[in-house]
Amino acid sequence: MFRRTVHDREIMLLAVPAFGALIAEPLYVVTDTAIVGRLGTPELAGLAIATAILLSAHAALIFLAYGTTGLVGRLVGAGSPQRAAEQGIAGMWLAGAFGIVVSVGLWAGSDWLVGLFDPTEQVAAHALTYLRISLIGFTPLLLAMAATGYLRGTQDTVTPLLVAVASAVGNLVIELVLVFELDMSIAGSAWSTVIAQWGAAAVFALAVRKRTRSAGVSLRLVAAAARRYARVGLQMFVRTSALRGAFVMAAVLASRIGTTEVASHQIGAEIWALLALALDAVAIAGQAMVAKELGAGRPAIARAASVRMIGMSLQLSVVFGALLVLLRSPLASIFSTDPEVVSLGAFVLLFVAVMQPVNAAAFAFDGIFIGAGDLAFLARAMAAAAVAFAIIGGAVRWADLGIGWLWAALIVFMCLRVAPQWIRFRGNAWLRTGEA
Repeated sequence: MFRRTVHDREIMLLAVPAFGALIAEPLYVVTDTAIVGRLGTPELAGLAIATAILLSAHAALIFLAYGTTGLVGRLVGAGSPQRAAEQGIAGMWLAGAFGIVVSVGLWAGSDWLVGLFDPTEQVAAHALTYLRISLIGFTPLLLAMAATGYLRGTQDTVTPLLVAVASAVGNLVIELVLVFELDMSIAGSAWSTVIAQWGAAAVFALAVRKRTRSAGVSLRLVAAAARRYARVGLQMFVRTSALRGAFVMAAVLASRIGTTEVASHQIGAEIWALLALALDAVAIAGQAMVAKELGAGRPAIARAASVRMIGMSLQLSVVFGALLVLLRSPLASIFSTDPEVVSLGAFVLLFVAVMQPVNAAAFAFDGIFIGAGDLAFLARAMAAAAVAFAIIGGAVRWADLGIGWLWAALIVFMCLRVAPQWIRFRGNAWLRTGEA
């Protein structure tokens, strides 16, 4: 697990570009958090509520990326590039449809959704401003997810890296101009992200079209490809909804403690998400490699590569945890100028640091099982862990134990994710070969 193997080169060729892309993607929100945090604590609290809603919707539809990678990877491994291309096109069509429907739904229910967090009137106004503008960019965000999933399934992690870095840099430049030069406040932050998301979606669409044209596949939606998503999508929806539901509940509970607490919770949540996606780079390699090897009928290679990927993820997590402990105060000060928020944010980051090895194992297992198509198990395990967190988190709030105990409950939640994953991995039920 912790020694070099023959699989290291292929893992690195997939994981390193994926690492860059995954780091670049959350920089949309991290950039917004850092800039909005300098506008004031109410603005930062409003951003925390809006992004909790947006990221929950994004996570519920993550199968457009992760599910596509597994489906396409199996077809590529089985020697069916045309069917793999059809799967990628189907993903793009579904992303557009889901994007429009979900955006309209969230817009219509925005007042009610923000009200669930019980914010002050000022915080609610900022949250609604950011949420409603950001929904204009939700459809292109899903299109980029679907395109990324297809490209990763074909073992191309470089193109998503280049697009993600370019859009993140563009977002930063535009946001600085809109917020500080044009004095658009939190609205400028939201508009910059929307502009960057539309630009990224356009580039991704061109990249996918170039690859599918070379495979001789048209842009029409193939019914068989769409039906595969029905099975994969439902299971991934349950899995990701349970995961995001736990973190939305944590944000709700933090907001009911106080404005300073929810602002500091936002700092912890953003750093957690940033490092989670960084660790997810190895999971992306797992999705692509495991899907390809099982599609080609090589379960022994799939297992051996998976063991090594778990080890690499754990090693990376130790580095992240140590850096967080050392840099927690400077990191917190990036996101706010309020001394109380900075102090409490640095305290929260200690919990984020402790979580890193547990996160690493959970994300590595997720990638392996997604690549293997073992989604029904992931859905059941995640739902059970989320229910347990609801009970523990509710008890923490009922006893008025504070933000530290809330994050301790999140650590327990992640441990409850890993335990059944480890048991499942030790068996052979997930090593199913063939195209599906």
